[in-house]
Amino acid sequence: MKFRGNQSPIRLGLAGLLLVVPIATTAGVSTAADAAAQADSPYDVTIQVTKHGIPHIEGDTFADVAYGAGWATTAAVTCTLMDTILTARGERSLELGPDATYADRVGGSGTNLQWDTLVTDLHDRQVVESLLADPVAGPSDRAKSMVEAEAAGIDEWLSTHEITDPACADQDWIQPDVTSTDVWYAIYLAQLIGSTTKFLGAITTATPPGSGAKVAAPHVTAADLRETLGSDSGESFGSNATAVGGADTTTKRGMLLGNPHFPWLGRYRFTEMHLTVPGKLDVAGGALVGFPTINIGFNDDVAWSHTVSTAYRFTPYEYKTAGTPTSYQTANGTAQLERRDVQVQVKTDDGVETVTKTLWRTPQGYVLNSPENLMSWRATSFWAMRDANAEHLRTLDTFLSMGQASSAKNLLHRQDEGGGVPWVNTIAADRTGHVLYADHSVVPNVTDALAKKCVTGVGSLMYSQVGLPGLDGTYADSRCAWGTDADAERPGILGPQHLPSVLTKGWVMNANNSYWAPNDDTRLTGFPRIIGCEDCERSMRTKVVMSYVRNQLKKGKESPRTLRSHEYANRVYAAEVARVGGRLDQVCDATGETEACQVLHDWDGRSDKTSVGAGIFEEFVRIADANGVDLWKTPFSAAKPFTTPNTLSTSQDVVDTMAAAIQSLRDQGYALDAPYGSMHFSGDRGDEAGIPLGGGVGNSSGDANAASNNGSAIGGVTQGSSYIQAIAFTKNGVIARNVLTYGLYEDPSSPWSNDQTRIYSDEGWVSFPWTDAQIAKQLVDTVHLG
Repeated sequence: MKFRGNQSPIRLGLAGLLLVVPIATTAGVSTAADAAAQADSPYDVTIQVTKHGIPHIEGDTFADVAYGAGWATTAAVTCTLMDTILTARGERSLELGPDATYADRVGGSGTNLQWDTLVTDLHDRQVVESLLADPVAGPSDRAKSMVEAEAAGIDEWLSTHEITDPACADQDWIQPDVTSTDVWYAIYLAQLIGSTTKFLGAITTATPPGSGAKVAAPHVTAADLRETLGSDSGESFGSNATAVGGADTTTKRGMLLGNPHFPWLGRYRFTEMHLTVPGKLDVAGGALVGFPTINIGFNDDVAWSHTVSTAYRFTPYEYKTAGTPTSYQTANGTAQLERRDVQVQVKTDDGVETVTKTLWRTPQGYVLNSPENLMSWRATSFWAMRDANAEHLRTLDTFLSMGQASSAKNLLHRQDEGGGVPWVNTIAADRTGHVLYADHSVVPNVTDALAKKCVTGVGSLMYSQVGLPGLDGTYADSRCAWGTDADAERPGILGPQHLPSVLTKGWVMNANNSYWAPNDDTRLTGFPRIIGCEDCERSMRTKVVMSYVRNQLKKGKESPRTLRSHEYANRVYAAEVARVGGRLDQVCDATGETEACQVLHDWDGRSDKTSVGAGIFEEFVRIADANGVDLWKTPFSAAKPFTTPNTLSTSQDVVDTMAAAIQSLRDQGYALDAPYGSMHFSGDRGDEAGIPLGGGVGNSSGDANAASNNGSAIGGVTQGSSYIQAIAFTKNGVIARNVLTYGLYEDPSSPWSNDQTRIYSDEGWVSFPWTDAQIAKQLVDTVHLG
């Protein structure tokens, strides 16, 4: 790390944990230059650090706490934060070379050059700058001041510290010159993970076909479309959340168990914070890297979590060409595609050179070439996508306002007023005993009537199979344009009247299936298909999450302890179904693998780290999914959504899948009778040796405690259960328990890198210090900035 001017690093305090002693503490001193800089600082913030490195950030203004959030986030995840800023600047190719693949592990994956091509064009078109000036689709002045302060806080940490994390300690491009524009572009890109960046390759490689060229139509099946475009499975990234209301709790107040399933590495990992502006804000929880506010958390009155919604954030438009591949028909005549020649600075062996890449746009958005999704660029037609999350910068305001909510109902109101929940459902509980399920996220205003009127031939196939309407681009600016609801925060998105929600004193949940069935008794129907399916199959993970509450309520009401216990129950629901009638044993016995089948027969049916046999079943369902093998003899029935499909098939395909699973474990060097934790362990940067873990694949196995390695339960876990929180409101205050499964600090040398991973491994909880007395009891250090 290099420092500019007369800045110098400070490396005192807490044996290198915080790597700082600010000027206001007594443990060390700073240089005269640093003292002058802090004297001129417009911010005044105190950070109390408690066990596990959790920062409790307090200031008199929202900007103050954002400054502290920027500083604390940089301390915890320096390399990932700066990599995020590098991406937001469109400078990956300049600093890291053009050819390496960068995957954000949630939405987009592509080469550095592809990312830079898209992001540079966003900069060239000044997309964020225009939104910042937009009084409707843009952020509030409060949010702008917070992002400006966050950037200053990032720079303050970088200016006064030496980076010790080996992942980026020697990177000269990391400098204390982060701007608010950098941060806004990072936030903007986070809005696009379910839409534009999901099609990164298709956008950046879209090229007009030669004159008269015929493009061979790929063979795409309905199953292929469901795999590549389908939104109802929640496989790519997901979550569980359960809220139990006062009618069903021992406290007679609301309780929440939230578990977002997100990456353990990279841009979309969580940090932890507690933010306080006396009299205005007091909220704690998890924040995605780069956000100066809480995304999932709680305050004194309400707690909430999120799960990835099945709604689409975009619609593709199909255009008929008009004589050339770059001209197209509109209701008003012929139009020409906008050609965007994007110049990207690229690092080479000989220095830096400029590479020019070409993108194409219509007024709706980028042209894409995605044959596997039936969206090819042909001589006669092409596709472009309109992205609802590309048309606003309201996400930060919305989450900030949610942190100030006074009840579950008020939380929903603040979401609707903010208009910026980008791609998630919300599950919430409050101290009055009410609980909420809602998918009031940003969704294109495409009703079923509009879709029926405007889908093209190919678009109709998309719509029938996965609920995504491919609309007629000829009329994209007229009769096939997105609608406007009077109750929506802005034009073009569905308003609350068209979005599903339920407020109750019973219980609700979601595990990434659609809004249709938030509990046993409630059915939400009549909503636009673009949001999700109705009368449709529930995943095994959804079923096990529901069964936890259902089974507990048969015995008695949910208590804070029983609700927490669901997180680590580690039931493998698909195995429970498969074992009915001894059919799982029959399938295994048909393989002739006597030793393996005895292990599977004796297995406790759990995915605990001590379970023996879990790996065989986890591989069995993974391989079945990968090869499209239907495991179930009795198909799904909408009349019995929580008990179908069922009855394990004993077909030869299923038997062969079991044999393949057993052989897969052998090929990977695992003994079939080894404890599950020896083959299922932590795989993030702080845990190269691996800490044994429980949990499983999730949707396929029916394990609520999802933890996997790119969809496999075998190997080092790099995604799944992340910022887990169990919040219970009582007459005496809030009982807050949480675990950040991969630890708060990325640097492997920090004891806060894997301390919470070990707690997660031991199926424990962090007692989150929420009150002043609790903070004082767990206090490790105090830092004053300003």
